[in-house]
Formats: sequence, C-alpha cells, structure tokens
Amino acid sequence: MSEKKYPRVGIGVMIQNEKEEVLLGLRKGSHGAGEWSFPGGHLDFGETIFKCSKRETKEETGLDVNKFELISVYDELRYIETDDKHYLGLGVKAEYEGGDPQILEPEKCDG
Repeated sequence: MSEKKYPRVGIGVMIQNEKEEVLLGLRKGSHGAGEWSFPGGHLDFGETIFKCSKRETKEETGLDVNKFELISVYDELRYIETDDKHYLGLGVKAEYEGGDPQILEPEKCDG
C-alpha cells in the first residue's frame, strides 16, 4: 500500500518599492527552475504565515520586511507530473523595511 500524499504550503512574498517595482529571483535546482518568482518558501509547522514570510525573505534576500497582507491563495498543480509536488500557495505582500538585496541561497536562485 502506498503512503498517502498531502500538499505542502508554499509562500511567495511580493516586495514592492516606492517605484512599484517588485523583487523577483530566477529559480534553479528545484521545481520551477528557469522561472522568475517572488522570494518565499515552505511554511514550517507551528509558524504563522507572516512569520514565515519575514523569515524566508530574510534567509533568501537579506531584506527586512513588515506590514504583511495576504493577497492570494491558489492551488499549484502544475508540478505534479514533473516533480510529484502539489502546493497550496499563499501570496503575501510585504513592505520593504531595510537591507540590500542579496542572493543568500545561490543553490536555489540564479539572479
């Protein structure tokens, strides 16, 4: 008997500057390789959506963000066939608070 599979919760964080530009990273080494996406990652057990947004943004980009707003909820089914992954995606908008953008996880992001 095969083990039952469950979707994971993934969070993408849209950070907009005063010019209304957003920060994107070019994914590599995982599902979505070669695609542009917002900083983000997996929600940890016991973690709130906004704490995850703050943590993942800092881990990936070095940026500090605040003033969070949930802006979308979606099923990410397009990687089931290629990577055997199903995500419940949460889109969060955050305000830039400080720091200079950096690539802190070069194994996951090209630029």
